[in-house]
Amino acid sequence: MKTFKKACFIGLGYIGLPTAAIVAHSGIRVLGVDINKSIVDNINQGMIHIIEPGLSDVVKTVVVSKMLRASIVPEDSDVFLIVVPTPFTHNYQPDISYVESATNTILPFLKPGDLYIIESTSPVGTTEKMAALIFGKRPELKNKIYIAYCPERVLPGNVLHELVYNDRV
Repeated sequence: MKTFKKACFIGLGYIGLPTAAIVAHSGIRVLGVDINKSIVDNINQGMIHIIEPGLSDVVKTVVVSKMLRASIVPEDSDVFLIVVPTPFTHNYQPDISYVESATNTILPFLKPGDLYIIESTSPVGTTEKMAALIFGKRPELKNKIYIAYCPERVLPGNVLHELVYNDRV
């Protein structure tokens, strides 16, 4: 089994940042990517832009230890986690365009043996659609990367505890 040494989180919001911080705290180097430069700058200074008990201390610790840093662009990693919004359209249909955009952003960085995880809450079939997108543009990766879906189910105000103690695959 492959050992993963670096993870790239696309999206540093209410789920992405806490999850990235916990992963970094566990000893895996993490690059957090967000399109908002002020969020990236704040995180790189050890500050947070969301309210979640205990998160500020964890982020400061992992930034100072250089286990977490943020950027507006992804880079080579072993694991890519897509943690972006999936809002509803005006017709109450899930909008997976953010998932698709994030996937397109990491396409140049995917290599054999990598793990791609959709961590955004998205409708049935999204994982298959993103696999088709990846293999359509990077056919040499077919059967050579791992693809998974793992939506977060955490309660605001208790996110850090639940990320550590809730059973997950």
